[in-house]
Amino acid sequence: MDEKMSSDFWQNHSLRYLEMAFRTDRQEIINNPDGYGKKTGDCGDTVEIFLVARDNLIEKASYYLNGCMNTAACANTIVQMTENKTIDQAWEITPEAVAGYLETLPKDHFHCAELTVGALYMALSNLLELRRAQWKKVYQAR
Repeated sequence: MDEKMSSDFWQNHSLRYLEMAFRTDRQEIINNPDGYGKKTGDCGDTVEIFLVARDNLIEKASYYLNGCMNTAACANTIVQMTENKTIDQAWEITPEAVAGYLETLPKDHFHCAELTVGALYMALSNLLELRRAQWKKVYQAR
């Protein structure tokens, strides 16, 4: 990366985007989560979302990914937006909200926000399904 491109990268992104893109403390595989979702995008990126809930509150969320920096920024944002929220509040998270929070997600990478929100919705669906049929949790594979 030449000096001009390197300088532009740091100047062209918001502090929120940079924090979410480079943060790694929320990247964790949770064994036996209450909700799990995995989604692979057309770009080849794969995101897994793990949820731990008590009653109607999502106490912990984490992610694992094989993808680009934009997807990492979106996954971190999803985890931040989801933790300590009710299940109903988590369903209200949209790709537009993720992109808006990041402020400088490149428009040609909006699909990264759609991908991570899709994985979140799959995890929320899984959480509700496992509550209806708790025996399935024992057989759930990552």
